[in-house]
Amino acid sequence: MTNSIAEAVAESHVTRPALGRQSLAGTVDVVIPCYNYARYLRRCVENVLSQSEVNVRILVIDDASTDESAELGKDLEASDGRVNFHRHKTNKGHIATYNEGLIDWSTSEYVMLLSADDLLAPGSLSRAVRLMDEDPGIGMVYGRAIHFFKESELPKAEPQRYSVLRYSGTKWAADRCRTGLNVITSPEVVVRGSVQRKVGGYRTDLPHAGDLEMWLRIASVSNIGYVRGPAQAYYRVHSSSMQRTKFKSSLSDLVQRKAAYDSFFAHTEDTAIFDEQLHERAIRALVREALWDVCRAYDHNTVDHAVVDELVDFATKAYPEVASLSEYAALRRRQVLGPSFCNRTQLFVLPASYRYVARWLRKERWKRFGI
Repeated sequence: MTNSIAEAVAESHVTRPALGRQSLAGTVDVVIPCYNYARYLRRCVENVLSQSEVNVRILVIDDASTDESAELGKDLEASDGRVNFHRHKTNKGHIATYNEGLIDWSTSEYVMLLSADDLLAPGSLSRAVRLMDEDPGIGMVYGRAIHFFKESELPKAEPQRYSVLRYSGTKWAADRCRTGLNVITSPEVVVRGSVQRKVGGYRTDLPHAGDLEMWLRIASVSNIGYVRGPAQAYYRVHSSSMQRTKFKSSLSDLVQRKAAYDSFFAHTEDTAIFDEQLHERAIRALVREALWDVCRAYDHNTVDHAVVDELVDFATKAYPEVASLSEYAALRRRQVLGPSFCNRTQLFVLPASYRYVARWLRKERWKRFGI
């Protein structure tokens, strides 16, 4: 365990056996927003209802879909008393829909947001609830999310044993700022209801970056739990999302993460912990990532000048001291030599290999520790 991880862990993990058959205390309110996802909705709702050893209430909110979502939602409500269905007369957008469920509707001890096209892993809610039942200081629990295209790709069974990690919330959030990385997808998160109501809903000015900002807000007022071992959720990846190029996706993601950090630091009241220096470190981490993406474009001779220029422009505007970064110097060397020469000679293969190993180690750390 590295020093940064050891610093963040409030209590070492303890392996736990499979749970008994009794229901846990408390209820999980599951908010399922749906817009034209009728083809996934029934499977999603039945998946939540099948969660063992927990009480669940479900609210399906149809945001004025044009497919069969309304008819299916009404049928699901009629078939099981745990399911509530509401349909918007006009489309309100995903942020308003999220907040309607999380803040206006939910009253239970625990709450989660689950897109109609995603699924929970078997036992995920009981694992999260048990951890928060045992530790009132934990306001959010997450675990590993498996990304999938087809349900046939999902594992047939989950292991019966797991372990948990407890993190200081402020140190967890500070680590997210130091790395500039969002380690959570979304469907793997369960939040304590009182904490969700305390921090409020998603911000309307962050339509594409609200998740990261929300995790930071929650971590600033409570500790964080991580379920280690079996997956907690399954996140569906749609083929249409792959139509964007790697670098366009990278630029969009960087812009959105910067917006999340800017919003969090603009609204946080705990300046003693989350100060401007930490904000700057978050932005610097994003800028270094952007510059390295451009360096790799030169090394592979895949420079799309419009997108590369946009990445460099993002870095320059986001961090005025950009010229002081080693990644900027590395980019300048490549610009002088040109992408064809860089690719043909593989002159920078050693630093590229070092970065590759560093990213691999970071991914392995995420798999083991969730951060």
